[in-house]
Amino acid sequence: MSNWLPLFRFLGIRLAIYLSAVVVAYLLAAISATQSVVSSLTGLGLPVSFPERVSMTFSDIGGMAGMFLPMVAFGLLIAFMATALICRYRKRWRFPLYILSGAVALVCIHLALHLAFGITPVAIARTTGGLMIQAVAGAAGGLTYVLLSRSRFVRTLELPAG
Repeated sequence: MSNWLPLFRFLGIRLAIYLSAVVVAYLLAAISATQSVVSSLTGLGLPVSFPERVSMTFSDIGGMAGMFLPMVAFGLLIAFMATALICRYRKRWRFPLYILSGAVALVCIHLALHLAFGITPVAIARTTGGLMIQAVAGAAGGLTYVLLSRSRFVRTLELPAG
């Protein structure tokens, strides 16, 4: 059993890093989507106070978690696995590739939903600017992943060679 402990520790750390990236990307995507809707309401002349904005934001974070969070998790999983494969051969590109893959993952989620079902469930992604904001949220998830996986803490807990 003691032979398995380093492997379990390694996989647990990698899972925690991945889940951190998913949470960052999801929170930024959900918050930006909510604030875009609130901005549209304000543009229509409806007054929205700061406590109402905060309440709507928390409500959307919880409400979107059932559908949008798994999509973000799955999209980032595919993107990060493909990026890890590329980084085996291009180690110097690791930092920008993970950021790019996170951005592409969130854009692909929205485009795939639109192409497959003709819907765009997240209102902010209906415009090019909004889609780019969602891409920035994905890029932040990729940045989170690459920064946490590069930290000294993770390197000290990596599997020993051989």
